[in-house]
Amino acid sequence: MTESRTARIIDNKEANRYEAFVDGELAGFAQYMRTEDLIAFVHTEVHEGHEGQGIGGSLVRFSLDEARTAGSAVLAVCPFYSGWIARHPEYRDLLYTSKSEVND
Repeated sequence: MTESRTARIIDNKEANRYEAFVDGELAGFAQYMRTEDLIAFVHTEVHEGHEGQGIGGSLVRFSLDEARTAGSAVLAVCPFYSGWIARHPEYRDLLYTSKSEVND
């Protein structure tokens, strides 16, 4: 769990999503599918009234930092995740690469 100026973020493993809370209220989430070696982020949503406050970016950063710590590759199916990673090259090394892409 982390707390920032904008949100407290947790990994709700039962719901397969990271959740961001502001003042005890669910402000947004990042839905994922996880295997032993891979986490695929499939949908991110920030609830109305919390948009434009950095909630989505906080969710992405927190979840990617956890993926790095766990040694998991990341599949950014969600357009918000793929766009965020494109703007933050220090996280590109986490992106999943298939064996055929490596050998090309």
